[in-house]
Amino acid sequence: MAKEMSFEKALENLEKLVSELEEGELSLDASLKKYEEGIKFVRVCQEKLEKARKKIELLVKKDDGTFEKEVFE
Repeated sequence: MAKEMSFEKALENLEKLVSELEEGELSLDASLKKYEEGIKFVRVCQEKLEKARKKIELLVKKDDGTFEKEVFE
């Protein structure tokens, strides 16, 4: 389920979990479960960012005024 989730949704869910953990009102067991769930969202975000990084290309203007694609590193 999490793998099909968009980056934005995974980040939103992660922010919600962090907020719940920061409130400090959860039991230890509930906190651990939230933490584990958060790790899954972090991994989804990391995978999505890595895929995006690989796709990014920069257009570089050459001396003759034309543009060429260059892989972003």
